[in-house]
Amino acid sequence: MLEQKDIFVSGTSGYHTFRIPSIIAAKNGDLLAFCEGRKDGNSDSGTIEMLLRRSQDGGSSWSPIEVVWADPNNTCGNPCPVVDHTTGLISLLMTHNLGSDIESKIIDGTSKGTRTVHLSQSSDHGRTWSSPTEITSTTKKDCWTWYATGPGAGIQLKSGRLIIPCDHIEAVNKKYYSHVIISDDGGSNWYLGGSTPNDQVNECEVAELPNGTLLLNMRNYDREQRTRAYSYSEDGGHTWSNISRHPELIEPICQASMRRISVKNNNYLLFSNPANRDSRVDMTVRLSSDNGQTWPHTRELHNGPAAYSCLYTTENGHGYCLYECGKNSPYEFIRLAYFDLDWIKT
Repeated sequence: MLEQKDIFVSGTSGYHTFRIPSIIAAKNGDLLAFCEGRKDGNSDSGTIEMLLRRSQDGGSSWSPIEVVWADPNNTCGNPCPVVDHTTGLISLLMTHNLGSDIESKIIDGTSKGTRTVHLSQSSDHGRTWSSPTEITSTTKKDCWTWYATGPGAGIQLKSGRLIIPCDHIEAVNKKYYSHVIISDDGGSNWYLGGSTPNDQVNECEVAELPNGTLLLNMRNYDREQRTRAYSYSEDGGHTWSNISRHPELIEPICQASMRRISVKNNNYLLFSNPANRDSRVDMTVRLSSDNGQTWPHTRELHNGPAAYSCLYTTENGHGYCLYECGKNSPYEFIRLAYFDLDWIKT
């Protein structure tokens, strides 16, 4: 079973382009689909607003677009929400920079400002949101320039700890690394966790394996190995193993998504990305039953241009993939795919 529906259509509702999808479910079951609404064009700078749509019927219908955060002429982006499943509190981690500051200048240290980290929260299943609070001082080192939360979604560990995958660039050597930020009090306070010991990685997603080990899956900049990078943590995200690369998970240098799903005492990992070594095309979902060692089950969602994605999985074995795609460009639509594990295994 596979069903698909376009949730955000570029060139509508006063936005030039919609990008950077993120999807979670609130504790009451509502689906929340976030993205960036880019006013000026499809670039990563300029006026960018944080947007949200809600579904109360499993994705069949959606509310009008809501603005979660807007700062005129500036960039509010990189949605990475996480739900505390005990309290229902949703923490939405985001980044901000001046709209006139482009990425290359931020990396070079010649920009007027820098990337800052912000937190907005909802205690009513995403209906209302607190004004974003800056948390840069506890989540970003002074020697870092570029910084990104997610994009995608964070996770809650069995211990209750909240984890948000992030990435950064060091000022002196301009090297790319992945890292995580952590909350041990339900999202009230956030602090910096561990960074990968090796560079040439950035945007990442994290999953907790059945034995408590954390698996970090990362965008890979090593062009000699055009596959996803990964690392493990045995201490809840404080330290990470040396990076390895997975030969099955090919990529063209792009963000990807990964989620754990448990069905009838069987544990799986679900993965999505544009499965092509050279171009952002062919949005594909893969399924692993051995904690990501192999990915024998593969299905294509879209065989044209495609880029970023975010997965959400249900307890009854269904998956959602919110992803960028189009006919001529990956950034024409943000589309929602709904499927079950049997469809992937077929």
